[in-house]
Amino acid sequence: MWWGGRGQSFNIAPQKEEPEMGLSGPQSVQGSGMPEPRSPQLGSCLASGCLPGEQILAWAPGVRKGLEPELPGTLICTNLRVTFQPCGWQRRQETPLSSDYDFALVNIGQLEAVSSLSRVQLHRPGSLLKFIPEEILIHGRDFRLLRVGFEAGGLEPQAFQVTMAIVQARAQSSQTQHYSAITLSKAGQSSGSRKSPIPLLETSEDWETERKKQGAKGWRVSLVNERFDVATSLPRYFWVPNRTLDSEVRRAFGHFHQGRGPRLSWHHPGGSDLLAVEVSTQPVTLTRRISAVESMLQAGHSDVVLVDTMDELPSLADVQLAHLRLRALCLPDSSVAEDKWLSALEGTRWLDYVRSCLRKASDISVLVTSRVRSVVLQERGDRDFNGLLSSLVQLLSAPEARTLLGFQSLVQREWVAAGHPFLTRLGVTGVSEKAPVFLLFLDCVWQLLQQFPAEFEFSEFFLLALHDSVRVPDTLTFLRDNPWERGKQSRQFNSYTQVYTPGYSHPPDGNSINSQLSVWDWDLRYSNEQILQFHNPGYDPEHCQDSWLPRQQPSFMVPGPPSSVWLFSRGALTALNQLCPWRDSPSLLTVSSRWLPRPAISSERLLLPGYLGPQIRLWRRCYLRGRPEVQMGLSAPTITGLQDELSRLQELLKKWTPRISPEDHSKKRDPNPILSQSC
Repeated sequence: MWWGGRGQSFNIAPQKEEPEMGLSGPQSVQGSGMPEPRSPQLGSCLASGCLPGEQILAWAPGVRKGLEPELPGTLICTNLRVTFQPCGWQRRQETPLSSDYDFALVNIGQLEAVSSLSRVQLHRPGSLLKFIPEEILIHGRDFRLLRVGFEAGGLEPQAFQVTMAIVQARAQSSQTQHYSAITLSKAGQSSGSRKSPIPLLETSEDWETERKKQGAKGWRVSLVNERFDVATSLPRYFWVPNRTLDSEVRRAFGHFHQGRGPRLSWHHPGGSDLLAVEVSTQPVTLTRRISAVESMLQAGHSDVVLVDTMDELPSLADVQLAHLRLRALCLPDSSVAEDKWLSALEGTRWLDYVRSCLRKASDISVLVTSRVRSVVLQERGDRDFNGLLSSLVQLLSAPEARTLLGFQSLVQREWVAAGHPFLTRLGVTGVSEKAPVFLLFLDCVWQLLQQFPAEFEFSEFFLLALHDSVRVPDTLTFLRDNPWERGKQSRQFNSYTQVYTPGYSHPPDGNSINSQLSVWDWDLRYSNEQILQFHNPGYDPEHCQDSWLPRQQPSFMVPGPPSSVWLFSRGALTALNQLCPWRDSPSLLTVSSRWLPRPAISSERLLLPGYLGPQIRLWRRCYLRGRPEVQMGLSAPTITGLQDELSRLQELLKKWTPRISPEDHSKKRDPNPILSQSC
């Protein structure tokens, strides 16, 4: 579940000189080194890396192709994954999922069998393979490619068997609504005593700590949803204004279709508050209920801006279609001609949608930082683009969010705890509402990382690890649609009464997930060497948190009365008669819209991204990693990697430079001997 390619130190293929990534190097293999299909030694194919409940279904000797050098090894299909194990390489016991060559069954997007005369795609369990494959190609949904060629000499039946086993196992996995959980524990360590590296926001204490960290003095932690009886898509705890009683919160939230009323997403140190709310579609008859909603939206501020989140942003269907087109374009066997590839990339609209998200987030950041006010993000459903824009605004405005731990906490709060429907949007259960909104967000973050490389503590490889982790069924972080489903699956509360009982738990087994594990437990899946590359070597930590408070900039102040309500749409601020447009009909004042002024130069710590033309680039290391010829042009990820690459280039230069005779040393030579000899 990692990435490979020449020049990248995350290719775990063992080399003859020295092994990479700290993995054990090649070991001597007597004879073929392959166990009999039903031998007790069959489990050793995974080198003690088998997971609880994992069963090997079929295996076949083969050669990993597409990368240089080609690697002999074994292709193994289990009931959980497809993995390629190079000869002599051993998987570390404490990181059983950390491999360049592991494909979770739910991550397989396309399977192709190839012979010298035929090429067929295998989709369904009833798919027939009428020839012995000479090689198979496994295309991951995360843009990775595993290409394995099979050896001749009487081993063809094994090639056929492992191919059909992958077809059957993949079909059974895609038909399963509830995945078999994988309980991981490090060697000699009890998984029950393991503590998450970041707060998972499952207790009121976690939320209170986060509130104090943000300095949100006018807010408190509400317990109204502690039993999930207000909204199952919301966390058990969230922030509401101090002056609002829980009884008022309950009545106000009942006005919204999914019960997702106004809540604080982030408190800016300068005093502004960023809120999120579901667009209400229900008629309101109780004035008292409207007053509670208005009070929560206003949050004690005289200036309130309602932001139409979906304005100028793509629909969920648009995001899904663009991602499908992008994946088809980036396949190694894409039918698009090379001279038309860039035009086809533009036609996918994926980069257009990245650009739209960054532009919208940039405008909202100016709204938050230019005046002390309440900025309210409104979205129908309140589970997709509200979280995307809120996260980007915090990345642009808060240096803490750009640290490694800060970013992980941001994702946990704005996506996982806030109830983004990962399982539905990623489409691993065959539902129709697919749309990789979270992957679109990661691409936006990558764009910011490219434009402001010294402002982020984490690297591109951390984003890739997070990108790939949404397809790995080892934790509940990305495998459920809301906190209530995660708690029910991990048996944290009774699913009939929906009453949360913190002390209620079952011993972990092969069919239950350990609730203590999360996607942030990187050391269970990645080696220490890989985790070190999560850190950006160009990060400049000199900017302390106390020095970035934004200054009030009068040129950016929005004119208006002392108590004003605005609607921000299509880059313009329009005055409203009332705070809740759904009270009667959306009634606008007869005044001209005021365009939001954008600063020519960003304030001291506010990052304003560029989103025009070539400023938005293609994430090649992610989308084109199934094409090794493209990866060869990418630079090394770390200072050590750059030094190694420089050494290799110097060695090549020595080989290409003509030898100099001893008598020539005393002569004055041209500074460019290669050029002078070619003239």
